[in-house]
Amino acid sequence: ANKALDNGTPEALRAFLETGFRLARAEDDRVAIARILADKNSGKGVVREANKALDNGTPEALRAFLETGFRLARAEDDRVAIARILANPKISAALRAAAEKAIDGTPEELRYFLEVGQYEVGRQSA
Repeated sequence: ANKALDNGTPEALRAFLETGFRLARAEDDRVAIARILADKNSGKGVVREANKALDNGTPEALRAFLETGFRLARAEDDRVAIARILANPKISAALRAAAEKAIDGTPEELRYFLEVGQYEVGRQSA
């Protein structure tokens, strides 16, 4: 963007808007996906979908992963994590009820349960 602005010609500005922006954003998106892959907390679904986007390599595939694919893949991983909680026969009835409710929730509800809700149930039961 700065190169186009420094050049200042209408042709340079148009070229940036038509192709340069898309390519520059794709480079930034690759870095963002690499950071997601480097996160030790990324689950199997996230890793699988991130690698699919990188393997495809198109700016559109990279952007689609960051805008929707990551959220959906993380929800898949979160459902697996909640299913593991439910598989433990030693959990409290309150935690089991909360996990059963959460597992059918939105991606945001799944994430909230794993990050906060399961611990709130434990405090309320104590």
